[in-house]
Amino acid sequence: MQDILINWSPQETRVAIVESGAVQELHVERALERGLVGNIYTGKVARVLPGMQSAFIDIGLDRAAFLHVADVWQRGSHGEGGNAAPVPIEKLVFEGQSLTVQVIKDPIGTKGARLSTQISIAGRLLVFLPQDDHIGISQKIGSPELREQLRARMAALVGDEGGGFILRTNAEDATDEELAADIAYLRKTWAAIRQASFRSPPGTLLHQDLNLVQRVLRDMVTDETQSVRIDSLSQYEALLAFGNEYTPSAVQKLQLYRGERPIFDLFNIDQEIEKALGRRVDLKSGGYLIIDQTEALTTIDVNTGGFVGARNFDDTIFKTNLEAAQAIARQLRLRNLGGIIIIDFIDMMREDHQEAVLAELRKQLSRDRVKMTVSGFTQLGLVEMTRKRTRESLAQMLCEPCPTCGGKGNVKTPRTVCYDILREIVREARQFNPKEFRVIASAAVVEMLLDEESTHLAACSDFIGKPISLRAEPTMSPEQYDIVLL
Repeated sequence: MQDILINWSPQETRVAIVESGAVQELHVERALERGLVGNIYTGKVARVLPGMQSAFIDIGLDRAAFLHVADVWQRGSHGEGGNAAPVPIEKLVFEGQSLTVQVIKDPIGTKGARLSTQISIAGRLLVFLPQDDHIGISQKIGSPELREQLRARMAALVGDEGGGFILRTNAEDATDEELAADIAYLRKTWAAIRQASFRSPPGTLLHQDLNLVQRVLRDMVTDETQSVRIDSLSQYEALLAFGNEYTPSAVQKLQLYRGERPIFDLFNIDQEIEKALGRRVDLKSGGYLIIDQTEALTTIDVNTGGFVGARNFDDTIFKTNLEAAQAIARQLRLRNLGGIIIIDFIDMMREDHQEAVLAELRKQLSRDRVKMTVSGFTQLGLVEMTRKRTRESLAQMLCEPCPTCGGKGNVKTPRTVCYDILREIVREARQFNPKEFRVIASAAVVEMLLDEESTHLAACSDFIGKPISLRAEPTMSPEQYDIVLL
């Protein structure tokens, strides 16, 4: 069973999804940094890059957005003609052209937003695809008979007005009246977007997706959800009004939290956030995970740590890997890690142990709403998987690279900086002829030059024939230094 907690403030909204008393997902939206996924813009083609089969589109953001040829809608590309030879992007778009585009990935790091010209608008029960004409059914609706029944009902309701629809999971028990109301709402929304696109200049926001609080009711509430608790009276009332109109089935689970303790203290969620920003994740058995996130991929290393087991080495490794599989699935959701993920489980000699660990990993990942693929063990004993990335990870949203190390995670030792300084002084002495060299550096570096490296400093001074003075600067980072010619 699942509980959803919403902590709202004017500057920031935080949502935690709690299952079995443990936080499984965290979502953060800030008023000044709201996500762009789902937004629809009038864009202008800035550059076409045939070599990359892509184009840069100006949608009014700081960085140009990115449109790949695979995301350019073409008539027939999703129907019977879908197997036709791909058309190159230079024949589909041209510089200066105005396009209606939708953001499918937020800007992440140095990369701009990713766009699509295949528009989709999400409603309460349906997703509207105005450029298509097919009817799709959510994969989570498994019964073939029910799928065909829903498809027939939708075909009758859609009629001859056109447009494609995908039935969401919560449409399984919907009445014809509810489906018809959602169809009318989505068509009306699309008509307003089209009208605005004809008269709006490039860079105009035509349609904005719901805010995080509203998306909770639309996307996150399931049959397993017991309650949705929110700690703001004004937002509770607004959410109640929204829910009564668009998600009536979810409204009965909505509760206003009036407790004296902050709502996130109920499940120690702030502590979980702190843990989710660290590299190391401790397992109950004594083992631990090391999670390293890079721009291209995320690596997860499993270690036995202090777990020595009870019977034999193989069982110790197997139990650690089983526990790690459960923890990894939770950490991927908690940290919102996406892209390529490489998992280095502890090497297992028995094939049945490998299969059991892989089965446990897939079972735990099946609870995740995000699309992913998991490969088996490679020849090197690694598990490769992908998890769809649409928004920044928790660390990318809440943190920035360390100003001291620049994101490397390491800084030079004081001794290394001392030798850099001595080499730089010799280099400067060959070009200039000052009366004195003054070194300004961090206290640790100056202390080492005066103590352990004093012999080398004196030898350097004798070699260049000039005096060298030192000054400690408390505000300097360990690697920073200046050499002043006096």
